[in-house]
Amino acid sequence: MQNLSKMVKIIIANNKQKCYNLKDENMKKLAIFFLILVIIVVGISYMYLNYKATYNQAKRDNMQFESYYNQEIYGTDLATIINKAVDSNKNNEIQKDNKGKYINNDKDSINIDIKMLDDNGTIYSMEKIFNGGTSTFVQYYSQIKFKCTKLQYHQKTNKVKYLLFEQITE
Repeated sequence: MQNLSKMVKIIIANNKQKCYNLKDENMKKLAIFFLILVIIVVGISYMYLNYKATYNQAKRDNMQFESYYNQEIYGTDLATIINKAVDSNKNNEIQKDNKGKYINNDKDSINIDIKMLDDNGTIYSMEKIFNGGTSTFVQYYSQIKFKCTKLQYHQKTNKVKYLLFEQITE
């Protein structure tokens, strides 16, 4: 009878220990589950906030160029726009080709062309005007009107990539 009593006590003790082990295991699994859930939520939140910040930055960058689309401006304003585009390309470390023109990088490069009212409808790049001196351009074209007739965006970033200004007065 004593042996039976000892065996019952041992069985009860083992069952209690197994019960505690099962509770500990379940608590560990639950803690791991919630930890993984928190990591997933933090990761998704980070990606969303990063996307929103990139989107808002692109929107701010675009505003300085989009406001000129289909608008008549003077040569002085066009010189300012060219300076902004060149500064943006320099800040974004956009590479130049062997002719000195900025290369489209499908991300944040900006190119501007200016179509003049001459016999041939000559198109000048912003680099040609910038390198020739925007002050010289302003000297000759400050009272001449131009209109932005074409606006294109980078597909990946939705940032402005190209503007075409056409001379509308002589």
